[in-house]
Amino acid sequence: MPRLLFLAHRIPYPPDKGEKIRAWHMLDHLANAWEIELGCLVDDPRDLDHVPTLRGRCAQVEAHPVRGRWQAALRALARARPGRPLSLGWFHHPALAAWVRRGLAERRWDAALVYSSAMAPYVMGPGAHRTGFRRVLDMVDVDSAKWQAYAAGAAPPMRLIWAREARTLAAFERRAALDFDRTLFVSEAEARHFVSLAPDCAARVDWVENGVDLARFDPRQDWPNPYPPGAVPIVFTGTMGYRPNVEAVTWFAEAVLPRLGTRTPAPSFWIVGANPAAAVRALARLPGVHVTGSVPDVRPFLAHAAVAVAPLRIARGIQNKVLEAMAMARPVVATPEAFAGVRATPGRDLLVAEGAEAFAAAVAAVLDGAHPGLGAAARAAVAAGHDWRATLARLDAVLPVSGPGQAR
Repeated sequence: MPRLLFLAHRIPYPPDKGEKIRAWHMLDHLANAWEIELGCLVDDPRDLDHVPTLRGRCAQVEAHPVRGRWQAALRALARARPGRPLSLGWFHHPALAAWVRRGLAERRWDAALVYSSAMAPYVMGPGAHRTGFRRVLDMVDVDSAKWQAYAAGAAPPMRLIWAREARTLAAFERRAALDFDRTLFVSEAEARHFVSLAPDCAARVDWVENGVDLARFDPRQDWPNPYPPGAVPIVFTGTMGYRPNVEAVTWFAEAVLPRLGTRTPAPSFWIVGANPAAAVRALARLPGVHVTGSVPDVRPFLAHAAVAVAPLRIARGIQNKVLEAMAMARPVVATPEAFAGVRATPGRDLLVAEGAEAFAAAVAAVLDGAHPGLGAAARAAVAAGHDWRATLARLDAVLPVSGPGQAR
């Protein structure tokens, strides 16, 4: 079998949050045709327990633990240079870089798939350029646009820091796309957005959409009910230290939920996800708001929710939380930002609303039974448009195998 270097900024197992879900499904799919050597960083020591699982799918796993956010920030500052994004230093690991350099020098791999722009420098430069060695970069999203959005809503000094990151990262994203043979994004819209910013990269850009594991997120299973008797739960799922998620649940709890409080019984808002930030934990003081922290499985919370909400106002690409809730046949109410990239029809498969009043009205309509077929339509939509088996077919076209030991 041909040999593939797969680099990821986080260990791609377990597939329990956005970037890990996409990386795992790509790796698992490619392992059917490639002998994979995985290089990755591990920011949660508990994830090291899953290295044996990855070794069952990979010929080699080079997993390097990294310390917490403060240490990563110091690493980024130590490697800061004029015009260089701080995120590149954040994800630089000397031992992993040395392992990649040795593999490139030995010509051990026939191709490389590099997951996220922050990992691109590992496979750039003269040592990475040789005939027959195909390099594919999965940027997933235009990350520089996310930093730009952060800057727009921030006060000094963070506005200046994030604006600098947006500017320097945008320049680096363009350089990386020109350096790699192919650069992927999570949706056609995201790819087109990047091309609008870097038109000279157009011929090198493609996209592979996110999917959802329909067997894993199956509403027909008998899921235990995690909610108290008589509850009318509204649920949000996600990693709760991630700023867009923090801002989303804060806005919903403070601006939307009070508009639903006159109902009987009053609905409750359940924020389900690991590593809740202090601002999220503080929301539990509000009437009707529950913050669970990490849970063994989000699926029971989805299965028994009256409605799943995705009130994100900063979002890039395709939101896995939306796909998963729809796969569980739950009515979903999303902002336009959270809906972007989802192959579904608003009003038939989910509801899309903007602004606190409209969002509350959409949630209220679901609770009132105004959309009885919404959950079933949601499941049908993601089954038709976001089955991993179909979405990953585009990846085979980007990384084709022409014969044993040969990639092109």
